[in-house]
Amino acid sequence: MSTDRTRPAGRRDQGGPRSVPPQRSRRQQPHRPQRPHQWFAERLLAVLSGQRPVHWMLGHTIGEAYDQLAELAPSTPLGSTRGSRPVLRHCRGAQPATGVVEAFASIAAGDRVRAMAFRLEQGPDHRWRCAAVELGGERLTAGAPGPR
Repeated sequence: MSTDRTRPAGRRDQGGPRSVPPQRSRRQQPHRPQRPHQWFAERLLAVLSGQRPVHWMLGHTIGEAYDQLAELAPSTPLGSTRGSRPVLRHCRGAQPATGVVEAFASIAAGDRVRAMAFRLEQGPDHRWRCAAVELGGERLTAGAPGPR
């Protein structure tokens, strides 16, 4: 009778239990919160594609930015193309001055890709707010029709 208690009865090989590498999680780093420009890009996309109402941006805009969005949202300039829901492909930002982020994003809907640029400004309460938005090289101004 065998005195090795780690080996099942009837096992004759000399190897003991094999070490199994632990399963690696898909996320190697701890979850990092989204940067302000990424968060705003998602929100602007939702409003300009008609997925969310424009008042969803109340308190997250300053100056004329909210009025511009209120004028443009009904025309859904980033709306679905042939049944494809628009998605944010890339979003990058630069900080030209303290408390300012200028960002750009590419938005894909089906085989169509659009560009969006926007400016964020940080208020005295340390909250970021959208101050300007541009789509595909055309500045979004109140009263002007949005690109289709």
